Amino acid sequence: MEDGIEMKNHTELKQYLFVVRQLVSREIRRKYSRSCLGIVWSVLNPLLNMVVLSFIFTRMFSRNIENYPLYLLTGQTIWQLFTGATSTAMTAMVDNRVMLTRVRFPMMIFPAARVYSALINYLYTFAAYLVMLLVFGIRPGLPMLAAPAIIACLTLFSMGIGCLLAVAYVFFADIRYLYSVLLNLWMYCSAIFYPVEQLPEMIGRMIEANPVYGYIASMRAVMLNGSWPGPAQWLQMLLWAAAVYLLGYLIFQKNRDRIMQTV
Repeated sequence: MEDGIEMKNHTELKQYLFVVRQLVSREIRRKYSRSCLGIVWSVLNPLLNMVVLSFIFTRMFSRNIENYPLYLLTGQTIWQLFTGATSTAMTAMVDNRVMLTRVRFPMMIFPAARVYSALINYLYTFAAYLVMLLVFGIRPGLPMLAAPAIIACLTLFSMGIGCLLAVAYVFFADIRYLYSVLLNLWMYCSAIFYPVEQLPEMIGRMIEANPVYGYIASMRAVMLNGSWPGPAQWLQMLLWAAAVYLLGYLIFQKNRDRIMQTV
């Protein structure tokens, strides 16, 4: 009896993973369907942004920040993973309304596939980012081994936000525009292109309390400074990731029936 249940669970898991892979593949094809360069834009976009913003801000911050273009690129790529994951997960339920009503799969698969697609795009960017580290003479070090854990925490955090947005979007489509405005404010509060140390103490503490800044600062520490995040930084990253994911998951599960009735 138990063997039969385990076999059934294993079969279902394989089916769910297959569906996620298909959804991710479809999402990536859809995103680059009318592009000549395709997924290469995942690499070119942050690099071109780095060039432009470095040209604008280098004179302002290069004296205080070594390898400013890399400092900027590190923050940009982390930010794009977060915004790409949450913004696309927000519309996952509405975009897949036909599959929701015809196929019996856990509803969580749909926002999860969007977040995973954003992670895949980030990994392409990360490959180019590693090349840029070598170009700027950054030597590999042991602290860089912490990068996957930081990315995993950010992905879990993004999944929680994405679930909250996915539920909200089903019942209130205008959340899409409100979130766009919020992201602009959030970006400037994440110290992507300026050092927190140059801010007044009170504002600096507010920025440091921003969870996305915590992931950016930790990634800069391990990739550029060759230092491990401190215990407080690890605790902050883990708590934000776990708490937001749990909140998003619970609210998503609680509203499953209402989502089915509304979409």
